[in-house]
Order: sequence, then structure tokens, then C-alpha cells
Amino acid sequence: MSETKIIQGDCLDVLRRIPSDSVDLVFTSPPYEDARANCGTLKGQAWVDWAFSIFMECHRVSRGLTAWVVAGRTRDFRWSGTPVLLQADLIRAGVGLRNPPLFKRFGIQGSGGPDWFRSDYETIICATHKRLPWSDNLAMGHPPKFGPGGDNSNRNQQGERIKKTAPSSWGMRNAGTGKNGVIKKRRFYKPPAIANPGNVIDCGAMGGGRMGHPLAHEHPAPFPEKLVEFFVKSCCPPDGVVLDPFMGSGTTLAVSRRLGRSSIGIELNAEYIELAKRRLAI
Repeated sequence: MSETKIIQGDCLDVLRRIPSDSVDLVFTSPPYEDARANCGTLKGQAWVDWAFSIFMECHRVSRGLTAWVVAGRTRDFRWSGTPVLLQADLIRAGVGLRNPPLFKRFGIQGSGGPDWFRSDYETIICATHKRLPWSDNLAMGHPPKFGPGGDNSNRNQQGERIKKTAPSSWGMRNAGTGKNGVIKKRRFYKPPAIANPGNVIDCGAMGGGRMGHPLAHEHPAPFPEKLVEFFVKSCCPPDGVVLDPFMGSGTTLAVSRRLGRSSIGIELNAEYIELAKRRLAI
């Protein structure tokens, strides 16, 4: 039976007391620099240094995936680049990052300033120790969008097109009869029953009561339940444990419980702890 646990305190202090390799998934979204009045005043590299220490602890306690939803800030026509800077520091520290998925959202209408584009995505920084000990990367898959294709081919380093050995996803079909009466065979792409969902995660329309629970909007920076569901179903075993070190309104915990996973939430702000308890009815 799944269990839900909430711990009040500074996440770095609490994380240091949690044993290594003791949770299956860390999924969270930290404060974005000084975007909110209650998130402090750190920005730029100072924010990266702060986030780096916490990410490293998250990576230590997770035997599976550590995933952080992050975004930079734009001021005076300059982007802070903090998601990139944090990833660079993690790579230099030897952390095994995965190709980061993107959380597709709809930016604020009219945003982007007088000369640039509205921001419609946020980066999800993902790290694993090596191959995930458990995953179901088709859990959020979908029927293939494309039918059978042409010959399986590729190009070598010189740019020359070459034929490749057909993988299991390719089949053979008749392509007519040759002059000697022998039936010609041709490789073709066999779409899988369920296609990999890809790494651009579209949760549809958000805001205005679409985050999965009405109490989510009592927190200044909620993320949708659908985003958490994507990672819990894909990267946490059915009997696993999910950790959110920036619990906020309890979205990660609520989704984990609904999906039968145990969860741990860490939160410094007593007001948000009460909000999460109301949401979780605990």
C-alpha cells in the first residue's frame, strides 16, 4: 500500500539525512531565480550554485531518474540561461544527464517583449546514474502517426547513402517479379503498436482550473498533474517511491498517490504544507 509523507524543513538539510539510492524518482520544480517574492533574491550564477548543491543531493538519493522543471529569466533583453548553466556545471561534475525533455506550455498572452517571442516551453533537466533500473517509456505512448515507409537507409561519414541491416521494426514485402520469375522483396517500415511519446511533453491548455485540482492555484507556481503523471508512469515502478523536495501545493504527491506510488514531499513554507494537506486530505 502506498504511503504519503510530508517533511517540513530546508530541502538541502532534509535531503542530506535521506539514504543514498532510497527513492525511485525525484520530480520537482525549484523556484526560478527571483521570479517570486517568496523565493529569495538569487539569480544568475548565484542561483545555479544554490540549485547545483540541491540537485546533487537529489541525484544521490535517487536510484532512478532525477527530473527538475526549470526556466531562466529575461531582463533588459537578456536571458539568464540558468537551465543551461546548471546543466553545464552538472556535466562538469560528472553527472550523467539525459537529453532534456521539454514541457510544452502556453506562455502568457502578450509576453515576449516588443521584439521577441512568447516562451512556450520549459526545460526538464534529467539525470540518471546509467540505464534506468526500471522504466516504461511507452506508458504515455500513442498509436503511430505515420504508416509504412520506404527502404531503410542511412548515410556514412562521407555523406554517401548506404543500406542498413533491417531492424526488427522493418519487414519485407513483395515488390514485383523479376525477369527470371523470382519475386523481389523490399524492406518496409512496420509501425509499432504503440509509438514512443517523444520528449516534447504537451499537457494541453493550462491555467484557469486546468492544473488537475482547484487548490493548485493557491500556490503561485503550480505545474499540471498531467506533467507529473507522464514521469511517474514512465519512470517509477508500481511499488516505487517518488520524492519532491519543493513540494508546494502537493501536485507530485497527489498524482503519485492516485497512481499507487508512495511519495515524500519536502517543503519549507508552513502555508504550503497546510495547502498540500488540504489537497491530500491528510
